[in-house]
Amino acid sequence: MIEAETCSALSAVDEPLAGSAAVVRGWVCLEFNAAWGRDVLDGTALGEELAAELSRRADAADVRIMFIRRPGRTDPLTDGHTVLLARSDPSDSWCERLRIDSPADLLDMDFALLDGPPPGLGESVDEPVVLVCAHGKRDQCCAVFGRPIAAALMSSFGPQVWECSHTGGHRFAPSMILLPSGNTYGRLSAGESVTAVEVASRDQVHLSGLRGRSCWPPAGQVSEIAVRQQISCGIDDLAVVEQASDGTCVVAHVDGRRWVVETAVSELAPRPPSCGAAPKPVRPVVVTSIRDL
Repeated sequence: MIEAETCSALSAVDEPLAGSAAVVRGWVCLEFNAAWGRDVLDGTALGEELAAELSRRADAADVRIMFIRRPGRTDPLTDGHTVLLARSDPSDSWCERLRIDSPADLLDMDFALLDGPPPGLGESVDEPVVLVCAHGKRDQCCAVFGRPIAAALMSSFGPQVWECSHTGGHRFAPSMILLPSGNTYGRLSAGESVTAVEVASRDQVHLSGLRGRSCWPPAGQVSEIAVRQQISCGIDDLAVVEQASDGTCVVAHVDGRRWVVETAVSELAPRPPSCGAAPKPVRPVVVTSIRDL
C-alpha cells in the first residue's frame, strides 16, 4: 500500500502521467553495484574527479549517464561492468551492449556518437531493455515500489531487466524506462509492467501508465500519446516534427499522415516533488485539441 503522505501517493490523486518523462535522447547506462549516492555523478560512487569529467562530457553531448544493477544483486563486480548505450530518436533508435574493465574506461568513448547511427562499440541489443528505478538514496518511493516491480519483471524477462538510478519523477513510482525507445512508464503494477514489455517486444506501445517518449519535450510527449490513443502504430512510426512556442505540435506518421495537437499548461495544487521536500507548484501539460492535417 502507498502511504498517504508519500510523494507518489500525493501525485496519484490528480497529477497526469503524460508529459512527465525526463527529456533524454541518448543513454549511457553503467553497471555499478557499490553504493550509488544521491546523484550518480556526485562523486560518491566514482570519485570526484572522474564524476566531474563524465558529467562535463555527458552535458556536452546531451546524454544521460545512469547506474544499473541486476535486481537483488549487491555483491561486488569481479568480471567488469556492462555498459548499455542507446539512442531514442525514432528516426534511428538503437541499443548496444558492451563490457568495460573500469568505469574510467567510459572516458575512452565519444558520447557524441549517441547522436547518430549505431557506432558498433558493442553488440546490438534487439529485445527491449527494461530499466526500473530503485534509487532509494534519491527517494524512498523508488526503492519501496520499484524493487518489487524489477523482481517481477526479472522472473519474466531475465537479463533484459535492470534496476536503475534516478529516472526523473520519483513521485510517479514505480517508474520504468524501455530502451532504446525511451518510453517511460509510471504507477504500473507488476502485471501491467510485464504487459508493457511484452507489447514492446511486438513493436507496439502499451498506453496504460505511459509518461511519454523521452526524446520529446513535455508538449511533444503528450501530443504523441494523444495520437497513439487514436490509431494503432509501431514504436518508431510517430515523430514530433514541429513544436510552436504556444505548445502546438505536429505529429507525423511514417506513412505521411499528420496531426496538429494543441496543448496547454494547467496548474494543480502544490505538493512535494519528492518525499520530505517542500511543496512546489504542479503544472502538467495537457492536450486541448487534436485534428488531422
